Order: sequence, then structure tokens, then C-alpha cells
Amino acid sequence: MAVFQLQRTVPLPLDEAWRRLTTWSRHGEVVPLTRVTVRTPPPTGVGTRVVARTGFGPLAFDDPMDVTVWQPPRDDTPGVCRLEKRGRVVMGWAEIEVRRGPGGRALVTWREDIRVRFLPPVCDALLARAGRGVFGRAVNELLRRG
Repeated sequence: MAVFQLQRTVPLPLDEAWRRLTTWSRHGEVVPLTRVTVRTPPPTGVGTRVVARTGFGPLAFDDPMDVTVWQPPRDDTPGVCRLEKRGRVVMGWAEIEVRRGPGGRALVTWREDIRVRFLPPVCDALLARAGRGVFGRAVNELLRRG
């Protein structure tokens, strides 16, 4: 189990930070070699199915995820989204939290537990470091782009 967390504070309203992070198709624009599709009709909520396809040609795999918690931010109530990864290759969960931070800015916390089938537990630290790097850059880009 490779668990990691990252935080970002951005000068955005809570609802805008939430929108930028939970418009799932945008993730495919910022995660290398990945295309993201939503397999259920809008709007996003509990039960939404998101599939990230990563790789190229025969070396690609699907990372299907189901939204199991969906609480958009309201006033000063934090927004929380939890995705359960249900793939044959990638398993675990991801949580996105958006709350009011210092100076009225949005404070984003991304937590993830990622497991990759066939990787032994000795690889967990490396996998967590790689996840923190890839998702850290992705979160930065998602929050930067309007």
C-alpha cells in the first residue's frame, strides 16, 4: 500500500478550485499518456464511473474509478470527493478535499492509496514518491488552468 498526500494553497474561490479538480476529462490533459472518460451521465455524484486509460497501444491499461463520496464545498463547509479504484492493475482510492485556507484562499488536499498488481510491497515507497510527483504536477496544472 503506497499512501501519499499533497497540499496546495491557491488564490481561488472554493467552488472554482473544486470545479478545476473534479472536471474529470481535464485530468487527461495533464497526466502523461492518459485519456480520461466519464462512463456515466452528468452531473457527477456518488456512482459516477471515471476511467483513466494510461499507456499506448498494447501497453495501455484502464484505471476504472467510482465516486463513492461527493460533497461539493458550500459556504465554509469543505468539499470532499472520494474515488475508489476498481481496476485489475491499479487499486486503492483517492480523496480530494477543498477547504478555506489562510487568507481566504482555497486549501486543496489530495490523499491517495495506490496499489499496483504484481508490484511487491518493497516497491511502495518508490510508488508513493512517483505518485506524489505525477499527481503533484497534475494538481498544479489543473489549478493553474482556468
